[in-house]
Amino acid sequence: MSLFGKVEADVEIKAPAEKFHELFSCRPHHISNVSPGKVQGCALHEGDWGKEGSVIFWDYVHDGKAKVAKEIIEAIDEKNNSITFKVIEGDMLQEYKSLKATVKATPKGEGSLVHWTMEYEKLNESIPEPNSLLQFVLDLSKDLDSHLTQA
Repeated sequence: MSLFGKVEADVEIKAPAEKFHELFSCRPHHISNVSPGKVQGCALHEGDWGKEGSVIFWDYVHDGKAKVAKEIIEAIDEKNNSITFKVIEGDMLQEYKSLKATVKATPKGEGSLVHWTMEYEKLNESIPEPNSLLQFVLDLSKDLDSHLTQA
């Protein structure tokens, strides 16, 4: 059995792809205002908002527990509204040797389709696939959509 894997899922939102992407890439520190039940904070540790190589620190609640994650922005593709985060410290690394998340927003009708991909390596075979984490980011995407479409 392989310790490497990938989970992915889509969520349809009403907001334009560029708007969603801009919030995740350039203004992730606003996410805690939009979805305080899930994300309590997002701080810039190194670099600049919306720039590759920048390091971001998240405070979030997942499965009812307060957790932290330090992530590096590995890639930003403005043309395709895509951003890739690689986890470098925090709670997720207690179960995964590596975890990388990519979120891509594609225009669809008047709104967009948000596609999340998580590539990971588990520390051992008893660790589950990060499906609850995937569900967490899908739900977060819906929260952000409600905010973006109100504005």
